[in-house]
Amino acid sequence: MLRPYGRHIVPLMKNVLIVIPARYASTRLPGKPLLDKTGWPLVRHTYEQAKKASLASRVVVATDDERIAKAVESFGGEAVMTRNDHPSGTDRIAEVVAKLGSDFDIVVNVQGDEPEMEPEVIDKIIRLHQVSGADVSTMACPFPKNKKEGNGSPHDPACVKAVLGKEIDGLDGARFALYFTRSVAPYPRESRGIVEVPENYYLHLGMYAYSPESLQAFVSSPQGFLEKTESLEQLRVLENGQTIAVGLIDKATPGIDTPEDYTCFVQRWSEKQ
Repeated sequence: MLRPYGRHIVPLMKNVLIVIPARYASTRLPGKPLLDKTGWPLVRHTYEQAKKASLASRVVVATDDERIAKAVESFGGEAVMTRNDHPSGTDRIAEVVAKLGSDFDIVVNVQGDEPEMEPEVIDKIIRLHQVSGADVSTMACPFPKNKKEGNGSPHDPACVKAVLGKEIDGLDGARFALYFTRSVAPYPRESRGIVEVPENYYLHLGMYAYSPESLQAFVSSPQGFLEKTESLEQLRVLENGQTIAVGLIDKATPGIDTPEDYTCFVQRWSEKQ
């Protein structure tokens, strides 16, 4: 079976594993995966969206908490218990793959607090990883035009900026990553640090695709200066001379980080019903 991506026609991978990390501990929103004002625990919303991805072969939730595992199993989902001392989410993904076996062509990390993640975006990162030849693939989107400063702008250290370089041949809207940072980058020297065109900056979205080999290479490598300094695990890939492909979409779907975020999600969900 063939499927187009940009100007490429490529054979589809047969075995694609989607792993959804879900931890009970959260500084701003404890017990986040189990919030259930919609009638479903939050993690189920993310799980059901991932199941809709046409290229997904298997979807599992990775958790270190029995309460989350039981909730997932109660709605017919699959949960895999992991250790609670992993230094990064990617290390947790690697433990899951080690437990399930390596019979997967691509492993995709979808964050558990993304209940409105579009299945088409998941399919896009799978195709991107298949075609690009990169060690790791991820996604980004332009910052909104009205976000010149403050929260949600390129000046916000909580919003990770993807600095992009060479276009990937034949892939529309995909480029190789040069760097990821919490700082404003590139720095607008002429305007003395004032961001005049936010949409020229790219917000990194925390979804990743790996091959089992690149996943193992990641967890086998030590944390470097850049990763420790910025507290961004994707910098370990670049520090070790590997490549990251970045697919671009128009805008991010809302993640759930605070009680206010969850209240807004519940309202949007209710309106759709």
